[in-house]
Amino acid sequence: MNTITRSAFSVAAFVLLSCLLLLSCGERRAATSDLSPVPLSYATHLSCERGDGYSIWTLRNPWDTTAVLHQYILRLAPSREGESSSSMSDEAFMQALPSLAEGNVSVIHVPVRSAGVATAVHCGLLDELGVASAISGVCEKEYIDLPAVAEGLAAGRIADFGNGMNPNVERIMDVAPDVLLLTPFEHSGGYGRVERLGIPIIECAEYMESSPLARAEWIRFYAELFGVKERADSIFRAVEQNYLELKQRATAATTRPRLLSELLYGGQWFVPCGQSTMGKMFADAGADYLFRNRKGSGSTALSFETVLDEAQDADLWLVKYNSQQPLTYSQLARDYQPYTRFRAFQQRHIYGCDLAHNHFYEETPFHPDRLLRDFIILLHPELLPGQQTVYYKPLGEQD
Repeated sequence: MNTITRSAFSVAAFVLLSCLLLLSCGERRAATSDLSPVPLSYATHLSCERGDGYSIWTLRNPWDTTAVLHQYILRLAPSREGESSSSMSDEAFMQALPSLAEGNVSVIHVPVRSAGVATAVHCGLLDELGVASAISGVCEKEYIDLPAVAEGLAAGRIADFGNGMNPNVERIMDVAPDVLLLTPFEHSGGYGRVERLGIPIIECAEYMESSPLARAEWIRFYAELFGVKERADSIFRAVEQNYLELKQRATAATTRPRLLSELLYGGQWFVPCGQSTMGKMFADAGADYLFRNRKGSGSTALSFETVLDEAQDADLWLVKYNSQQPLTYSQLARDYQPYTRFRAFQQRHIYGCDLAHNHFYEETPFHPDRLLRDFIILLHPELLPGQQTVYYKPLGEQD
């Protein structure tokens, strides 16, 4: 190669390299220069920043609020019409982003087309958002009472992944969903073999939020995963307005009935803590919740003796159960005779929510306004005259 040829080749190579570097820098600037925070009104364990064609959602660890549980980079996927997103690989895109959390960071191309869903709560949410067709597998199908899921299972469009705490990994591999929606628990040790599949895990930690509206606001995160942001915004605005109006109405109550909830299970009585979403809702409904001073944002396990000592004189008792037959006072006494020592039992002020015959878990986490209405009707019927409860009904006398 003569000197002139070598010189021309060097110039061409330099120009090509310069163009590639400029393109790379341009993409890098495009990935970082327009990042702006998205305001959330209530959620405390969730935050969002949005850029051009992507968003970053950060989930704070509810059990260690100084740490990040998971961070998700949602990148707009190429459309089916052939439009292309950024040519940068996911790895290069992550490197171009500032201030990513260390550890659990996942890149997800949205909208998600296929999702494995572990709970009835999130199946119900996707159904309401109009994206139930994206459900490709579920856990514990016997607890999911949704026509879209039942029809999908019967037709083979939805796979049965088995037990939610130990799902069938081979079936998940066969389906190969884009994401898995799973619930994290403190000290659970992670997700076992499922974590090693390489499928992004959406950690559904909204149940650890500190207020009903904070939990409901997570609908905005889930909706962005499935490309239905506007629908979620509309739903949440209606929920927020209804909830705040009901909460304001409850302030007009002249009494605060003493409230007890739940039943003995496995030798322990799990009561909602005062800072849990349920504890906050009891307060918003105008109740004197007898375990409001228990610290925590979840539930705490107490002995029967402790509950009896602190709540024997409760004016109202709310219980949840799952049975094909309505719970009665006689059945409750047969199940555990010491229940009869509570004042609410003796005065027939127990109300039951039959999980087998309503959509309590599918509806109330993201529609706390509906449950708050029930509580106000039971605690202060004069504030909502003529209205009927949806979830809780008076217990009958005999089987």
